Order: sequence, then C-alpha cells, then structure tokens
Amino acid sequence: MLGSSNKSRRQLLRAGLTGFTGLTLPGLLRARAEAAISGKNADTAIILVWLRGGQSHLDTFDMKPLAPVEYRGPFSPIDTNVPGIQITELYPQLAKCADRFTLLRSVAHNAGGHPSGSLRVLGGDPATADKKIPTEPDWMSIASYLRYDPKQQLPNYVAINPVDRYDSFQIAGPAYLGPSYEPFKVTGNPDAPEFVVPNVGLSEESGKQRLRQRSDLKRNLDRMRRDTDQTGLMRALDSFDAQALQLLSSPDAAQAFDLSQESDAVRERYGRNQWGQQCLMARRLVEAGVDIVATEFDGSLCGRVANWDDHAVNHHVFEANQFRAPYYDQAISALISDIYDRGLDRRVMVVVTGEFGRTPRISHVASSGGGVASGKKGTVQPGRDHWPRANTMLFAGGGIETGQIIGATDKHGEDPVSRRVTPYDFLTTIFHHLGFNHVQLGLKSFAGRRNPLFGKGDPIPELTGSG
Repeated sequence: MLGSSNKSRRQLLRAGLTGFTGLTLPGLLRARAEAAISGKNADTAIILVWLRGGQSHLDTFDMKPLAPVEYRGPFSPIDTNVPGIQITELYPQLAKCADRFTLLRSVAHNAGGHPSGSLRVLGGDPATADKKIPTEPDWMSIASYLRYDPKQQLPNYVAINPVDRYDSFQIAGPAYLGPSYEPFKVTGNPDAPEFVVPNVGLSEESGKQRLRQRSDLKRNLDRMRRDTDQTGLMRALDSFDAQALQLLSSPDAAQAFDLSQESDAVRERYGRNQWGQQCLMARRLVEAGVDIVATEFDGSLCGRVANWDDHAVNHHVFEANQFRAPYYDQAISALISDIYDRGLDRRVMVVVTGEFGRTPRISHVASSGGGVASGKKGTVQPGRDHWPRANTMLFAGGGIETGQIIGATDKHGEDPVSRRVTPYDFLTTIFHHLGFNHVQLGLKSFAGRRNPLFGKGDPIPELTGSG
C-alpha cells in the first residue's frame, strides 16, 4: 500500500505542477538534476544555425568555377580577407570576415532524405530510411542533459524558431531521454513590433503578485502532503518549482530575451528581419549563460517553399540563393563579428549547417507553382537535388584556428577527395567543445540505451585546437 500511496502522490504532484506553471519546466529541472554528470565545462556554449532543406555547397562555399556549365552555376567566386580562400559573390560581408571562420568542405554521409539526413547530422542516427520521429536523441538534448546546473536562472537549451520538424516528420528531439529535455522554445518573428517571449520575466507587478499568490497556495497544500511523505520527493521538488517560478518572474531572464536592450545600430547590423534578430537573440542568450541555442533559417526569407530544398519543382535554385543571400550574409557575418568583438570567441562556438548539400549536376524540371524564386507552374527551371555525399559546414569561435579550409571535394563537388569526415566526427567535435570526452560518453547509458554516435567518430583536430 505504501508504494501505491507514493505513486498517487507523485501523480497528484505532477498534475499540480503542470497546472501551476502551464509549462513542463519543473519536470525538466527535476530530470536534469537526476541526470547530473560530472566533468562538464560550464564555460563553453554553442549556437547552431540550421539551414532546413540543405544549402547548395557549389553556389556558396565550395564553388567550382572551372567545372562544366551543367555543374558550376552562374555565380562567381570572390576573394576573401584571407589569401587563397574564395567564396560566392553572394556573400560579400562574410568575405570580409573569413579570418574569423573556418569552412569544413568534406562532410559526407549516406542518408539522403530530409528526415534521415537531419537525424544523422543532429543525432548520429545510422538509419538511411526516413523516420516519423527520432529514436535517438539529438546532440542539443544530450548536451542539455549533461549540462544541468541548479543555480542557472535561464534554461540551458533554448530554440529560437526551433529545429524540430520537416513537414510531417520530426527531425530532432530528446527521443528516449524524454520530453523533459526538449528546449525552451521561442517562436514568432523577433523583429515584429508585437513580438514577446511568453512565460519569461512577467513585467507587470500585478502579474507577479498573482504568480506569488498561486505559488504560496500551492506551497501550503504541498506542505500538508509533505508531512506524510516518507520519500523526500515533495521536499526535493520544491526546489524545481522554485526554479520555474524564478524563470517566470526573473528580470534577468526577461532582459536576456529582450532585444530592445540593444541599440538601433546593433539591431540594424544584424538585419531588421527574422533571421537577423534570431541571431542577435542567440548572442544575447549565450552571453547571459545559456549553453545551447539552436535557431533555424526558414520561412519567407527562403523563397516560395520556405526552406533550402531547391529542387527545380520548388525553386529556381539560383534565384532562390540570390534572394536569400542578403539576409543570410548579413545575419551570419554580424553574429560571427559580434562574437569576436565582445570577447566571446573562445567560449562560444557558432556552427552553420543543414542536413546535406545539393547535387552538383544541375537539373531542369517544371515548377510546381509560382512565387518568390520560382516561375509560374509549368515553367522549366534549374534546380539542385539532395546530395549527402558532400556538404560544407561553417565554424566560428570556439577557440579554433580560423581563416582555414578543411578538406576538399573533387572538381565537380561530388565527393570528398581529402579529409573526408562524417556526422559522427562532427558530433564528437561538438561534445569536445562542451568539455565531454566522447570515449567517456560512450560508457554512459541513457535510459538503458546507447546512442550510436558514441565510439564511431573522432573530434576533428582542426576544430579542437589540436590540429
């Protein structure tokens, strides 16, 4: 009977906390405390900029100007501020700060669908077939699990325009770690005048007072139940409830999310649009102590189909890249420069990537509909299809040696010919920056299971300071 009674009290408590906050935050905090692991490096952080659909490497960072016309596309490479490094003419601002980032041109895998490719890059899932939901946790959720800190006022994993879905497929998530390890999600356009982050830093004193009254009432009820609780569960959970209340009422938390704290000049530097302000918020959050920030570049700034999936049926691939380039170039170059200018470059690593590259050989297919970067339905236009055999990732900060190129693809951009790396190498590099030895991680078992990335990859020396 004692076990049944304890179970009933836990169920009652869980229901009560959900009703109190309207969030799963207390459960998230409790689970993180139970999962605390020694050996973390609390000073490092990562900003992931995710390009849902896959950026064309040949039209951006791995151009092949001497390739036949059916491969190379219409854009010309331009010199950067690093002798010998060229990138697309579409990114003049990035060309001016190439000494502050490194390009990894030789990422390759064999998961060719958007869901499978995303699950491979974000979580090391070995499957090549698409799945509706992840069976392996993504690296952001694992890092959140490992980075629990009971003193931290802000969530340690925040997703701004979350990296979570591709159409009806879920491409990221905590999987068997459980929903407690999902990110604190920020949705909407941070550049919109009406934009607010809900449930953070209640601004009105009356709202705070109501929150405190509800907290006091719940605490009194909990105290009565706690008198008969022999497990200590109630006493322990009070601290998690307090942390949830702290986020809801903390002016420091509210300030971290508040872009109005930035000058007009800084906001203009990033670009007064959704991508630019997402990146600015990401910088503010890591500066305030958030460990993991993931943000996705998609939506109207991408073109008609709102992503980087530049099949000819979706987009005129070259018009699409030209359309989105100014927003991308400004936002990413501002983020990189700001990280360095503010002295965050050793602590914070910026990673920009999608699930794969695009086909080197250009296809010509009829458009399925007209719109931004796409001719009217039936118009034959150029496109590039899925290409997991080659992709370029951009890295900045993290204390790495920048102003370099890692790896190379062949003359058509089809396959790596030097320094071929896999998503497993990428993922172990991420964990290396966060202070976790991947061999030690391989010995850990999450909910009785082992993530397949552990033991398969090795940190990329040029991205760890050991190259």
